[in-house]
Amino acid sequence: MADLKIKDITKLETWNIKELRKLRMTINNRINEFENSSKQKELAKSNPLQNKNLDELKEILEKVLKAERELTTQNR
Repeated sequence: MADLKIKDITKLETWNIKELRKLRMTINNRINEFENSSKQKELAKSNPLQNKNLDELKEILEKVLKAERELTTQNR
């Protein structure tokens, strides 16, 4: 299982495809929470998405999607 807490979110190129997928799903869930709820759940201090606002999450999501595309094209 990918443990996102010990990974550096600024170095997505070091992540494997499973870790990127888990991060993408986590970000999508967090974005949905921002868009559909007036109060967001408090995240653990070790969570790499802690203290990120909606715009920051969308920016990180774009980077994750790019990293996933690059990783899948490398493995072809």
